[in-house]
Amino acid sequence: MGKHEVGTPKYIANKIKAKGLQKLRWYCQMCQKQCRDENGFKCHTMSESHHRQLLLFADNASRYMDQFSREFSQGYLNLLKRQFGTRRVPANRVYQEYISDRGHIHMNATIWLTLTAFVKYLGRSGQCIVDETEKGWYVTYIDRDPETLAAQERKLKKQKMDKDNEERMMEFIEKQVEQGQQKSSEQSETFKEPLTRPENDTPLVLNMKINKKPKLLPIIKQEKADKGSTSSESSSVIPDIKQEESSEDSIEKATSTIKSEKHKSKLSEDENNEERWLREGLVVKVVTKSLGDKYYKAKGVVQSVSNNSFVGKVKLKSPEEVENHVIKIDQEYLETVIPAIGKEVMILWGKFKGMKGVVHKLHIESYSIDVKLDKDSTVIKRLPYEQVCKYVT
Repeated sequence: MGKHEVGTPKYIANKIKAKGLQKLRWYCQMCQKQCRDENGFKCHTMSESHHRQLLLFADNASRYMDQFSREFSQGYLNLLKRQFGTRRVPANRVYQEYISDRGHIHMNATIWLTLTAFVKYLGRSGQCIVDETEKGWYVTYIDRDPETLAAQERKLKKQKMDKDNEERMMEFIEKQVEQGQQKSSEQSETFKEPLTRPENDTPLVLNMKINKKPKLLPIIKQEKADKGSTSSESSSVIPDIKQEESSEDSIEKATSTIKSEKHKSKLSEDENNEERWLREGLVVKVVTKSLGDKYYKAKGVVQSVSNNSFVGKVKLKSPEEVENHVIKIDQEYLETVIPAIGKEVMILWGKFKGMKGVVHKLHIESYSIDVKLDKDSTVIKRLPYEQVCKYVT
């Protein structure tokens, strides 16, 4: 049956159906294909491309399962962190938000059979705080970002320092008040002589001494004490300076640990990137016999590479019986191709990773070549065959 004409009601209805989410049981995770009904899914399972993907899956099933499980867990936790933060939310609500994206990883392709098993895994691994209620499972994300932890630590230290300063100020004020009360009580206890008028008519003179009220002085940080400062004021300055020095030392230690953790994570990322040599435009050779003898040692061009994985789509060019076939295959079953002198190549890893050039000279006895870079015409000598590959612009 042919396709319906553009603009007809049936054509519009089919477009609306294709845009929305379909049933999960009619989705193939290995081929990343969504079928609209049972008949379409049955036809897909009988196709040759689906059988090729199943052969690759059978060679290393655990690797594919771990990859799908890792991508599902990362997507779920990223959504929980961005949208809900550290709030306590139902686990099913986060899952419904996650599956609303049409390109999500389905749970039936992971190692977890149910959402409850996945939530229990998050609790055991310490990535979230989980608890079960009558309404279902609830999750709370635990933020372990080094920058967030450092900011919280600085905030707590600042609050503690402010509290210590306030407590010292209150103690100083209480001591000043006690001293003032003691002086006033001593003055009241002194004997007061009654006023007597002298015999002669000399005027009466009153000699009254008024004591000044004590001033309440705040604690001031000074580098050098004044000559007229008392011993009590100098003693109040010393502990404050010590506390400032100790807080600065602790902040320096925290920053040094954060820098070392970032440096370690950067090194680990560089090591992982060296293993992923597959790129678009490379001419590669199939070196596995699991797809059949006709695909063995077939050459093709890499069309696309999946994110955070070693799998790419290769369009075959030779031999003629498999020409224009597109296969999805892991880089473990691929091999680099070395072209003739003067042809374009790309450096896959090492110091000159990602740079393009041409073949300058071949060393067949040592399995290495010399590459002349396009950028500055520099000749790089003795690069192994595994480090370079033919490139098609």
